[in-house]
This record gives sequence, C-alpha cells and structure tokens, in this order.
Amino acid sequence: MSSAPMHLVPDSSRHGSVEEIDDTPHGLVMRLARSDAAAITAVYRQHHLTVRAFAQRLVGDVEAAEDLVQEVFVALPNAISRFRGDASLRTFLISIAVNHAKNHVRAAARRRAALSRLALEPEPDNDCPEQDLERRQLGDRLVLALDELPLEQRVVVVLSEIEERTSGEIAKIVGAPEGTIRTRLFHAKRKLRELVGGTDG
Repeated sequence: MSSAPMHLVPDSSRHGSVEEIDDTPHGLVMRLARSDAAAITAVYRQHHLTVRAFAQRLVGDVEAAEDLVQEVFVALPNAISRFRGDASLRTFLISIAVNHAKNHVRAAARRRAALSRLALEPEPDNDCPEQDLERRQLGDRLVLALDELPLEQRVVVVLSEIEERTSGEIAKIVGAPEGTIRTRLFHAKRKLRELVGGTDG
C-alpha cells in the first residue's frame, strides 16, 4: 500500500472530479463503521497475516485458524463500535479473534487428539529415528497440554510466551486487569509443567 495517507481515486458519479479515500487508521475506522467494503479489504490486506498467525498459534490447526480469520473480518464492521483508540487496530483485531475462538479451539483440539496417534509412528528411512520420535512425542505432549488449558489461560500463554506481548498489552486485548493476566499466566504455566512433565515425575 502507498505510504501516502490519502489516495485520490476517480468518482464515477462526477465526471472529471475526484473523491478522497482516507486510508489513515482513523479514516479506516470511520469507514469500517459505515461497513465500507473497500475499508474492510484494506484492513484485511494490512493485518490478515498477523491475525492468521495468532489464530494458528491459538488453535493449532490450519483449517480452524483460517475459519477464525474469516470470522474476525466478517465481524469487524459490527465490532468496530467498541474500538476506543487506546490500542492499535491490529490489537483490536486480535481481541475479536479471542472473542470468537472458543468453538475453533474445541474443534482443533479434537482434530489434534485424533491425529496425535499417527504422529507417534516413526517415519521410515530416518537418519535418527529415536531422536525424531522423541522430539515429536514432546511436541505432541506440549500441544495436547495446551489443549487442556481453559481458553482464557491458553490465550495468555500464546500472547505472552509466543507473541511476547506485555501483560499490559494482553490486558487490553482480553479486557481484563493486568493482575488477572499475571494470575492466569502463573496458573497456566504451572498446569503445563504438570501435564508435560508429569510422566517424568
């Protein structure tokens, strides 16, 4: 997208004149509130990769993540009325994804539970099958352990440990006090340690 904050495009309703299209963050928000399709497209182009990466980290499944991304941008025109400008539009999109995640998390967890048995089968002609098997088993244990967490704890783990966001940023995304975020993260990490390390005592 052009670095210029305003684009001039022909206005078909007035021959020889132009209409200003505001692609600044504030302008996009105003246009989204009017369900401007071009604004939705512009925001999608700017932020869909970030939203998709977060969704896949959260649900761990490509198909479920893609469905969640589509839900986020379909919901955006109605949700934009809640946008107060105290966080970036990108952060606001992540918060919408969190609000829509529950069903996708459950569906993805069921898929992974079914597929995890296949992941335990060593691949033929591997140079180091024992090491590869151990690595896959640990990965499976981590993924399945994450599935065991309540959604609110899973969200803070992904945002904090994978996306490396601060507790303040996470608080804005999920709409909870920073103290609550830190408490959720503490309990989530403790649960993960129990689940992943349980077989080793």
